[in-house]
Amino acid sequence: MIRKIVPLAFDSFGVRSMATYVETDDVKILIDPGVSLAPIRYGLEPHPLEWKRLDETWEDIKRYAEKSDVLIVTHYHYDHHDPNHPEIYKGKTVFLKHPTQNINRSQRERAAYFLKVLKGFPKKLEYSDGKSFKFNRTEIRFSKAVCHGTNPRLGYVTEVSIKSGGECFLHTSDVEGPSLEDQIRFILDEKPDVLFVDGPMTYMLGFRYSYKSLEISNMNLIRAIKELNLQTLILDHHFLRDLKYKLRIKPVYEEAEKHNVQVVTAAEFGGRKIEMLEALRKELYVKYKDVKYESKRKIVKE
Repeated sequence: MIRKIVPLAFDSFGVRSMATYVETDDVKILIDPGVSLAPIRYGLEPHPLEWKRLDETWEDIKRYAEKSDVLIVTHYHYDHHDPNHPEIYKGKTVFLKHPTQNINRSQRERAAYFLKVLKGFPKKLEYSDGKSFKFNRTEIRFSKAVCHGTNPRLGYVTEVSIKSGGECFLHTSDVEGPSLEDQIRFILDEKPDVLFVDGPMTYMLGFRYSYKSLEISNMNLIRAIKELNLQTLILDHHFLRDLKYKLRIKPVYEEAEKHNVQVVTAAEFGGRKIEMLEALRKELYVKYKDVKYESKRKIVKE
């Protein structure tokens, strides 16, 4: 059975990440052990409170990486992996998005660098796209490469499902919705009880994310609620960069209520309060203008 699902770093925590720890009777798994901040939002660099939260969540990721048997990287954006810390993969079984197939130029270059620095650390390394792996009674299944968002411009990702003892957890990685058929198809086929979705990218609505994509995303989330026996739907990551996030998917909340499906953020799922630090960056600079904090970490473009 699935014993624990622990969100470690998410946008509802105040950082950019989808780092998640899953523990079954057979294996301990960490998905996407990376965390970052938006370099610029509202024309402002990250507030010191964001840097502090970045360091706090990175410490949590490192701690859970140490106790994990399996580390998974669904794609090569820096909020999902950190090439500066290959040591966290030492002695682990590592499943990576394929570094040369179904990948754009930027992620191909990052993947090549990551493989170079990773050399010698993992106990075992496999490319995961479209594959499944068994650990006694636990099965980890990966989607084929699906678009990062609504088109291939930002590359491709793998969705991840973990099945054990008749239970299923699913992590969508960065599908920005889901608004494409192959993205939602993997979800419907895997039939998760608990579904972690990065959600529609509504903070760029009408700019890099269309109203049509939002409409399709809402329809697909409603399909999942209607067709699956979902217990909990977690919506976070891109979605929690928009202060009006609840208004954007009102039909989803309404449908979930009809089917007794809980819709929450990762923070709420983990028993924390929601802290949308990036979305509140302007307010942070007004309310906490005298706060200072020095982090040794650097921000790189996702």
